[in-house]
Amino acid sequence: MKNQKQAMAYAGIAVLLWSTVATGMKLALVSFDYLQLLFWSSGTAVLVLGIILVVKKRFFQLFKLPAKAIFKSALYGGINPFLYYIVLFKAYDLLPAQEAQALNYTWPIMFSLLAIPLLKQKMTPKNLLAIGISFVGVLIIATRGNLVNLSFSNLQGVMFGLGSAIIWAAFWIFNIKDEREELSKLFLNFCFGFVYIAISIYFFSDFTMDYGVGLWSAVYVGLFEMGITFIIWSIALKKSYSAAGVSKLVYLVPFLSLVVIYLILREPIGLPTLMGLFLIISGLVYDKISFRQLRFSRNRKHNER
Repeated sequence: MKNQKQAMAYAGIAVLLWSTVATGMKLALVSFDYLQLLFWSSGTAVLVLGIILVVKKRFFQLFKLPAKAIFKSALYGGINPFLYYIVLFKAYDLLPAQEAQALNYTWPIMFSLLAIPLLKQKMTPKNLLAIGISFVGVLIIATRGNLVNLSFSNLQGVMFGLGSAIIWAAFWIFNIKDEREELSKLFLNFCFGFVYIAISIYFFSDFTMDYGVGLWSAVYVGLFEMGITFIIWSIALKKSYSAAGVSKLVYLVPFLSLVVIYLILREPIGLPTLMGLFLIISGLVYDKISFRQLRFSRNRKHNER
């Protein structure tokens, strides 16, 4: 049944949870390297998504899937969570949390650009202006306000931050064409991604166990970046009269995230970060770029079938 108040409540919870994960990533990286963080967080996501499938009585339906569906998950799992989170966590390892999360939030811009060759969409003058505004914001963050000399504070970290946005945008463009039920394919993608990261850990890192803040932070990331929040957001859209209205709340995530970063990590929030993030979001709002609206509108259709 539709209930806009309940929809907004669920959406608000999802937004608040997403606003905390940047801090969770940074806390986990104190104890783990980026590969170890992905191992524990993706393992948590596999467990949680598997339990949800069992509760919804969909788990055993996975065994009836055709080989083509399994192959898709083997391929997509290599992109997300494996490649995407390796690049994202490396960005958080190299940059202050406030800069990494702001650069990652340029993914709707990347989606708009990639949609031209991959989805045959046309670029309008409005699109170009919006992208230009957002990229000025990126430059302000990347140079920490030193636009005159274009002196990048950490070029490698900036490249990883923008790289994560490109990978995420590309993944969801491919995902548009995948008509499988969302929860099942997400679980399978994470299963394959977890296998890939376990292999990578064996060759390039080690299976370090930390029973302190690091491990709990990694579990938190797995729960609320990769797992449960996805379900909460899907419920919000299912209950909403207007997916577009609910989706606008995601613009609050990066700003609320800065508050959490300041309170928990004690990172002083720099003026260049605020200015850059404001321009990035302004560009997205001006062009009404909201890929989450597209993504979760598709989830809503699946849920209503």
